[in-house]
Amino acid sequence: MNGIITNAETTTMQFHVLAVDDSVIDRKLIERLLKTSSYQVTVVDSGVKALEYLGLVDDEIANTNTDSNPISTIKNHHEVEVNLIITDYCMPGINGYDLLRKIKESTTLKNIPVVIMSSENIPSRINNCLEQGAEEFFLKPVKQSDVNKLKPHLMRGKGKENQPNFVVNKRKPMAECLSPDRIRTKYNYI
Repeated sequence: MNGIITNAETTTMQFHVLAVDDSVIDRKLIERLLKTSSYQVTVVDSGVKALEYLGLVDDEIANTNTDSNPISTIKNHHEVEVNLIITDYCMPGINGYDLLRKIKESTTLKNIPVVIMSSENIPSRINNCLEQGAEEFFLKPVKQSDVNKLKPHLMRGKGKENQPNFVVNKRKPMAECLSPDRIRTKYNYI
């Protein structure tokens, strides 16, 4: 094709979202909302488990695990590609901000869009996350309208991976289209 993603092609793409939240209720809610929007969803209950799933676990991170089950320090990056990560901000061990930082510092994962969610509306926290590279910051409870905002972030990443010559079909601004020989003069008739 010409490097343009059509609607028919986008409907066949399966986006995979990694959802991270220590609250069972919030985790179930975000999982249901994402699945309703036809996303493939993997849920984990901590930042440490998210890093393990992504293959970023080292000895230092494994030691911050708050569970009784030890985490293997073997980097076992899953074969399933993650297209977006949505994470709670407040979690024991590694919080959402630290998870965001580790993802953005990774050479292999830094282009994965990350969305932070929190039940606390703290402007400095929101700004810090956005400045660190978060695509969005959602206030809980997350709603379907919030999930609908994820599609452009997914399309941007998916299009770049699958279409090396990705072209966005945008119109030029009106000023660029108007040359002096194409401007029509408006006449006032008396």
